[in-house]
Amino acid sequence: MGALHAGHLSLVRLARQESDYVVASIFVNPLQFAPGEDFERYPRRTEADSDLLSREGVNLLYLPAASDFYPADFSTSVEVAGVSEKGEGAVRPGHFRGVTTVVAKLFLHVAPDVVCFGRKDLQQVAVIRKMIRDLDFPIRVVVGETVREPDGLALSSRNAYLSSAERQRAVLFPKALFAARDRAAAGDTDANKLAKQTREELERAGFGVDYVELVDPDTMRPVSQASPGAALAAAIRLGKTRLIDNVLF
Repeated sequence: MGALHAGHLSLVRLARQESDYVVASIFVNPLQFAPGEDFERYPRRTEADSDLLSREGVNLLYLPAASDFYPADFSTSVEVAGVSEKGEGAVRPGHFRGVTTVVAKLFLHVAPDVVCFGRKDLQQVAVIRKMIRDLDFPIRVVVGETVREPDGLALSSRNAYLSSAERQRAVLFPKALFAARDRAAAGDTDANKLAKQTREELERAGFGVDYVELVDPDTMRPVSQASPGAALAAAIRLGKTRLIDNVLF
């Protein structure tokens, strides 16, 4: 959706490894924002983003207009049941319907052979993979690892909303997730206990906590043990900013 950072650019480099021709799309998708969310203030830096993508060797930048993508009589949506219903789907009803609808349209317009998404959006990756399988899109998904600041905070366009004091405190979010992973590695693998401890740690740090869940990252179903391949996913609120993150065990 634009306001590109090093995480996005790592996906561009991944795409260049996977394909001879790279297309990037930038589209702040109104369908995936609920009323009262940050659609109007979401950062838009098209000229700067275009320069970054050009320097990274992107062959084509696709910038659809909302009025072209969604004409006044637009009434069709794509919804992936099951995998979209927990986590972000429970907290932001309709969000993933907006994501899958726009991504399906982008797939049809661009006709990619390979698509690259980032692991920070863990549930989005699972939902898109399921949509691709269910609708027989001839597309392979490649997932890039989460890119973090030196102090551990996952890169996000929404980090720009944080005040300097909030940015200093935000590092406690990934630290809590990494601490849970360390406890699991030390043998404390009960999923409910780990999630409860992590939630309490985040609340003590002053965050509003939307959810903390140990899940299978392919299905987003809860797991009972923090076994290899499971993921701890969480969403927090800090001031007016909402951040998501996850760690794989």
